[in-house]
Amino acid sequence: MTNYDSILENEQTLDPENWEEQRKLAHSMVDDMFDYLQNIGQEPAWRPIPDTVKATYSQALPQNPSSLEAIYEDFKTNILPYNKGNVHPRFFSWVQGTGTAMGMMADMLASGMNPNVAIGEHAAMYIDKQVIEWTKQMMGFPESASGMLLSGGTLANITAIMVARNSFGNHKAKGLYGTAQPLTLYCSTEVHNCIMKAAEAIGIGSENVRKVPVNSQYEMDLVALQDMITTDKAAGKMPFCVVGNAVTVNTGAIDDLAGISKIAKKENLWFHVDGAIGAVARAVPELQEKLKAIELADSVALDFHKWLYVNYEVGCVLIRDVTLHRAAFAQTASYLMSHERGLASGLDPLSNYGMELSRGFKALKIWMSLREHGMEKYNQLMQQNVAQAFYLGNLIQQSTHLELLAPVTANIVCFRFFDKTLSEPELNNLNKEILMQLQEQGIATPSYTLLHGKYAIRVANVNHRSRKKDFEILVEGVEILGKRILC
Repeated sequence: MTNYDSILENEQTLDPENWEEQRKLAHSMVDDMFDYLQNIGQEPAWRPIPDTVKATYSQALPQNPSSLEAIYEDFKTNILPYNKGNVHPRFFSWVQGTGTAMGMMADMLASGMNPNVAIGEHAAMYIDKQVIEWTKQMMGFPESASGMLLSGGTLANITAIMVARNSFGNHKAKGLYGTAQPLTLYCSTEVHNCIMKAAEAIGIGSENVRKVPVNSQYEMDLVALQDMITTDKAAGKMPFCVVGNAVTVNTGAIDDLAGISKIAKKENLWFHVDGAIGAVARAVPELQEKLKAIELADSVALDFHKWLYVNYEVGCVLIRDVTLHRAAFAQTASYLMSHERGLASGLDPLSNYGMELSRGFKALKIWMSLREHGMEKYNQLMQQNVAQAFYLGNLIQQSTHLELLAPVTANIVCFRFFDKTLSEPELNNLNKEILMQLQEQGIATPSYTLLHGKYAIRVANVNHRSRKKDFEILVEGVEILGKRILC
């Protein structure tokens, strides 16, 4: 039998044996990371990981302790130099924000506090609520609306669409199996693929997601939307939700949100806005008119870690009707009952508004960052990114070797190296090779997409560290590589 007396006589902990030694190492870590961020522009935009380094990622499960100094040295040698690079001023790949020094420190503070921000009477719950209140103000949502901080746009979109489904009939209790008419959801062909995942997660199936064609500006065709809804109703289907895009991931297009809202209201559909990229830019002058109609939506998904430059990861969903939001997720459990006083008192448990019961203190880095800079500074930076995107577009149009593949409308630019002697498949292969060499040589890290079958080098600019010179370096690099590969 286990000798519990012996165990209790030799109780252990994971706290440091020597607090001062670990404090000294911690100070070194902070200094090193500040140096890293301060000088990141002098480093390559990306480094390939050597096989010898990858081999260090396959160590056996540790059974015995290692020194903290050895562990940290391993980090500095084999992990930090091979970062993804979205802290770099020439990171233009996927829509992934740059983060800040304050955000880094806020994550350390939140991790030190280590609260579960789902239930109970403690400060983190109120800071979470404060951030939601600020977000409602950003989006023009009423004070009575509700919201939830989540890992990102995917879970935010899924959460909103789950509320939409549960608000359309008694699907929370009975599910969809007893539904005679299939529920259908509408979005443009440019929608993010998380909407398809949402349809599968809530049980309607991806086959019941109706992809609406787009116009030459890559915006949803509202005539086609209305026709599809009418046709589906006549066929016995049950339209329940339409999703509008506030800056698409492919080209930066913004759907006619006001027009979609009118159709949704007329047809009694839930109007959801996927604003993972662009919703936070609602006050930027160039985008203000198109994004104003977000305030008409029943729900909106957005990311702080994209165009608000907050450190990964934190997204948000807002729901106009708090009653419908709570009804979609609230469950009764004896171990989660609220009390009048003590730790179990306080705000309504956040587990009543989403799938997660375990939630970190995501709100702190937003709370500290917004207080550090204020929304006016963030709006200026987002406008700066738009100006940089148009500057890049002009550089491309002035080049005899480059071609824009989509209109520049916000912060995303799609282009390619062009040679009229090459076929479309040859141009696609050429531009793919240019992209890979740009990254391998550490020049810059744009991403890619296909537009009407054409391989596009895609620049998604949510980078507060980027400067005009970085876009000039990118264009020069594409031109030099394209000519060199063709020789």
